[in-house]
Amino acid sequence: MRILGIDPGLHITGFGIIDKMGSKLAYVSSGCIKTSSDSKLPPRLKLILDGLNSIILQHDPHYVAIEQVFVNINPKSTLLLGQARGAAICAAVLNSLEVSEYTALQIKQAVVGNGHAKKEQVQEMVVRLLRLEGKPGIDASDALACAICHAHGGSGSAAAMYYYLKRGRVV
Repeated sequence: MRILGIDPGLHITGFGIIDKMGSKLAYVSSGCIKTSSDSKLPPRLKLILDGLNSIILQHDPHYVAIEQVFVNINPKSTLLLGQARGAAICAAVLNSLEVSEYTALQIKQAVVGNGHAKKEQVQEMVVRLLRLEGKPGIDASDALACAICHAHGGSGSAAAMYYYLKRGRVV
């Protein structure tokens, strides 16, 4: 099963692709789609849509997992984030892919075992769970974490994996 995780953002949309084979996870690809804040909104949304469509066509995922929008203090920022998220969902739907949505709390719980973990903790667990040689950027790491969350069924099974990783055992 191949999973595309998406961390939506109007300026930077992170993506991460993993394969799940039984209980094993394997890294496939990750990166970011960046838009210019100098551009108007429609071309930025098109860039996100086209970029994710290209990634979907190149990597042929079976599922898409995307982070849900959180409501922050600035309503304008929340609306813009929602529009970027909508463009990402449209890329998946246009390619007939099932989309699953997860809150930041669910993602952190599934990857770190703590729903209130810091971004750096999530990034470190992504490196460990996928056995990466280096750290992906924060946005790509968040997208990979979203994919891992989906692979774990949205559950907090990472805590048990961390226990074994910490003791040098391969899961």
